[in-house]
Amino acid sequence: MAEAIDPPFDRPDVGFNALEGWSWIGCYGGYYLQCDRLAEFEHGFFTRQWSGRGPEVLAGVISAGVSVHRPSQIHGAVVLPASQAPSAPWPEADGLVSDQGGQSLWVCGADCPPVLIADPASGRVAACHAGWRGMAARILPAAIEQLVRSGSLREHLQVALGPAISGTNYQVERRVSEQVALALGGDDLSERFAALEAVSAIVPDGEPGRDRLDLRLAIRLQLEREGITADAISACPLCTFEEPLLFHSWRRDQVKAVQWSGIVAQS
Repeated sequence: MAEAIDPPFDRPDVGFNALEGWSWIGCYGGYYLQCDRLAEFEHGFFTRQWSGRGPEVLAGVISAGVSVHRPSQIHGAVVLPASQAPSAPWPEADGLVSDQGGQSLWVCGADCPPVLIADPASGRVAACHAGWRGMAARILPAAIEQLVRSGSLREHLQVALGPAISGTNYQVERRVSEQVALALGGDDLSERFAALEAVSAIVPDGEPGRDRLDLRLAIRLQLEREGITADAISACPLCTFEEPLLFHSWRRDQVKAVQWSGIVAQS
């Protein structure tokens, strides 16, 4: 049986340590992370310990008897009702929103932030793969809009951003930073760019025409502009690039390998 633990690791080279607002869960197969903000929901952010085990196996780790739903991710902004992703071949999308209870929704990544959204009032959930392209194309506002159309209220939504590459380790071209800034909404690009700089989501790089981009900070700002309150958003501080024992990282290893994140709808 899975249970919250104090991990028996206290080494500077491993991220198995106390994380405010997050809990390590231990079970027979290994460890995974849960966000305390989503404690009412069965969910998990898995590590590379679970490599080779996909959602069909991982769903049984976080809950019993749930259906499995996942997209074939394409770094876009398509968000589908989970019932449209019932089995392989999985539809092309980067986000799912529950439309029945007992659905487990899954996304994967290896530097891009996995984002789980839950509505404790209705039991509905969403899961999104939010890389810079998806964030720039406004995948999270699209997921929120689908939840709202189903009856959720923005003030009820709780959001968890899983492990992802940190801004310190994520160099991007200025055109990428500009597309991310445009995704904040509004008419003035310079204002949006300045807003990202103000929260250190974009930091100028030493190389001309490039920046350091912290996607989790950019996503937080976008969510707040979409009506999600700051205290309803929790971001895991672990960096996939800096934790090779815990996470795959495309930027670090240039190898196609991922870790999975999933959440179960209550209704």
